[in-house]
Amino acid sequence: MDKNRNLESKINDLLKIFPVVAILGPRQCGKSTIAKKVRPQWDYYDLEATDSWNLISRDMSSFFQIHSEHVIIDEAQQFPQLFNELRVVIDEKRKIKNRFIITGSSSPEIFKGITESLAGRCAVIELAPFKINEFCEKPLSLFYDFVNKKKLISEYRTLKSSCDLKAALHIWFHGGYPEPYFEHKDNVHFYSQWMDQYLSSYMNQDIRRLFPKLNLQNYRRFLLLLSQFSGHQINKSEIGRSLEINSVTVQDYLDIINDTFVWRNLPTFEKNLLKKIQKSHQGFFRDQGILHYLLKISSLDSLLLHPIAGFSFESFAKEEIIRGFQSTLSTQIDFSYYRSIDKSEVDLIVDGPFGFLPFKIKLSSSINSKSLIGLKNLMKDMKLKVGVVVNTAKTLELIDENIVQIPINYL
Repeated sequence: MDKNRNLESKINDLLKIFPVVAILGPRQCGKSTIAKKVRPQWDYYDLEATDSWNLISRDMSSFFQIHSEHVIIDEAQQFPQLFNELRVVIDEKRKIKNRFIITGSSSPEIFKGITESLAGRCAVIELAPFKINEFCEKPLSLFYDFVNKKKLISEYRTLKSSCDLKAALHIWFHGGYPEPYFEHKDNVHFYSQWMDQYLSSYMNQDIRRLFPKLNLQNYRRFLLLLSQFSGHQINKSEIGRSLEINSVTVQDYLDIINDTFVWRNLPTFEKNLLKKIQKSHQGFFRDQGILHYLLKISSLDSLLLHPIAGFSFESFAKEEIIRGFQSTLSTQIDFSYYRSIDKSEVDLIVDGPFGFLPFKIKLSSSINSKSLIGLKNLMKDMKLKVGVVVNTAKTLELIDENIVQIPINYL
């Protein structure tokens, strides 16, 4: 499972600019693996291992005198005092780049340490579970390059698929974590056992350690309830009533599950001044395998017949697109969705240096003109030159003079 990751080149490029690169992401997504892969000769220390913890924590000053560069420190959130010491070490030789990689899961400590102690010294990237092209051992789609160069309409026909559609749909069903995807083929029980242990570890280790005052029973119920809301607008009052908690607590839970990379809170797009919009945020599980496990969906066929299928596919496509843009060196990219009071909808809007790029996502091999009304209305209002339809079609097509159809396996 030692496959190439899209972010490898980005990490290498950022290490030419910064002394430190921080790789953040959920457990089991490959943070340690990618760090070791891009810098295989560097010294490696895991703060969840007793020896590494003792070596660094007992006398940090002495440790960094010996190890002042070419060091990987895994699970950095375990020792918050590390960040202040790193700042001192870096500032002693401020102009030297390519010195440290740190990894960690989301926590108040790691974000505080990076923003307060390492500001201007550290680049932060988010590593997610595998994207389609990574599973299929293909390079990142040129789609993202075409968008950044504003050449999508002129160049779209040259896009290549990462894999066939059948494989892409199986990745949608199983999710992006590599171990359960590959191992279940030899052991039919492995997938469910892995998912069960993963969620148990998330609750009993990550959440318990990061948020010791949190009501774990309520948060566990909240996690299960969210499976019914994934891909929808979030009604905090309804969730609060179901769990017998107030909307402030619901928002706290949404922030926690978003910041621990399990869920994505997607804000509303508010830059179309010609229409009144619905301001409720949308949200969805970032990995659809976790969603399908929580809903007890046992096969791709069962998923395709399930009422959640369309919402799940839409969330899957959004994550594929977001992960694709996050794999590039483009900055100032924001993601949102659009729904006006008159029910005109656009599933995803990417806002970047190239302008606004709206997406309509559909679990279908074709799309009718009625489904494009919301997309066309927004493009007309905003005077946008390009729109994208993502679906399960077999071919790339220009379905309107400025709307291109791109099958999911081409992203």
